[in-house]
Amino acid sequence: MVFAAFVAVAMWLIFNPASYEKIFVPIENTGAEAAIGADGQKLAVDVLELLEVKGRAPKTGYSREEFYTSWPTIEGCSLRQRIIKREFGDSAVLDGCTVVAGEFEEPYTGEFLKFSTKAEISKGIQIDHVVALSDAWQKGAQYLSKETRYEIATDALNLIAVDSKANQGKSDGDAATWLPKNKKFRCQYVARQISVKYKYKLWVTEAEKNAISEVLATCPNQTVL
Repeated sequence: MVFAAFVAVAMWLIFNPASYEKIFVPIENTGAEAAIGADGQKLAVDVLELLEVKGRAPKTGYSREEFYTSWPTIEGCSLRQRIIKREFGDSAVLDGCTVVAGEFEEPYTGEFLKFSTKAEISKGIQIDHVVALSDAWQKGAQYLSKETRYEIATDALNLIAVDSKANQGKSDGDAATWLPKNKKFRCQYVARQISVKYKYKLWVTEAEKNAISEVLATCPNQTVL
């Protein structure tokens, strides 16, 4: 049931650009209800309170291969290309499955970027895990099944096309150590982290929770995604 729900959500997100802004599907009933926002979605500040708070587990044993080895192919097209197409929207120019040109407002920097060639996209764009895999590993993922870790790594909710340099600056940081330079995106950014962590039963540290709370204090009506 969990895997089927994941596939359904992933396919909806991939084929509906920007739809990730409104999707929130918990993997099971936690027995605690968060307040409902004006648009019918759960408020991020309340879902944050449902996350367990504890220290990081050791990073021992971590590698990306513990989650996935390469981008999966969905109906003949790489998930990487599908995420780029989702972010570029109608501006995406395709050569088969590959995005070779397009433009979008880059979320981490807030800059409007244009790309004219595949090479420019390959150099300038990376697919970021909103909840970094190393962070996920240290906050519960190492105790999950390999199948569930694969879902975390390939869930469209946890993936976003971003500026390469900005992504490298983030590295494997959580909200306590890194937030997007683009302040307009921070509320949505932490809401997506909350959504992913709630969906996969990952925890947050006290410092991380405090940092997320500070962001959400500026947007108390932000809903989970």
